[in-house]
Amino acid sequence: QSLSGLPQDENVPVIGIISRLVKHKGFDLIKSSIEEILKEKVQFIILGKGDRGYELYFKYLQESYHDKIFVRIGFDSDFAKKIYSGADLFLMPSISEPCGIAQMISSRYGTVPIIRETGGLKDSIKDASLGKGNGFTFSEQTPQALCEAVKRALKVYENKEDWRKLVETVMKIDFSWRKSAEKYFDMYSSLANIEENNNE
Repeated sequence: QSLSGLPQDENVPVIGIISRLVKHKGFDLIKSSIEEILKEKVQFIILGKGDRGYELYFKYLQESYHDKIFVRIGFDSDFAKKIYSGADLFLMPSISEPCGIAQMISSRYGTVPIIRETGGLKDSIKDASLGKGNGFTFSEQTPQALCEAVKRALKVYENKEDWRKLVETVMKIDFSWRKSAEKYFDMYSSLANIEENNNE
């Protein structure tokens, strides 16, 4: 909050977005839902560049909601690190995302991801609303679904003990290649055993 010039209040969660500002990253969904979300007790910090229309829209939003949203057009690796480590939530409503790495980086810093269930995002982030999981998810490509996921996250944030537990869970998730390799090894071992048994 201090780095962006937004009012500082530990009771107001900050949602970070670091992305190319393009359609397949879900920015039509963000455009259609962000003003509804801004009615809540929340702030946004957005870093990225891309389609001119999105850039102009988010600069307009910053002027209209100067106490709730900060936008930096371009890319700054140092500022990106500050968002990853300083935000409370990290929004990735991608339409398509073969793998996705930003949600893993944010998790390492304890910044809880909110993602749309697609590709690698769906594989790496499970919804925490039922007491398990490491983030908040939605599947439909609608502004309503995005808003609902954000509001669920904000509701959990209000309970400091529940939020602390969730952040601890998020930071403990192992996204390493070693874990993936172990899973593949176990899978191939199982298949090999099945084939061997069938040949006996």
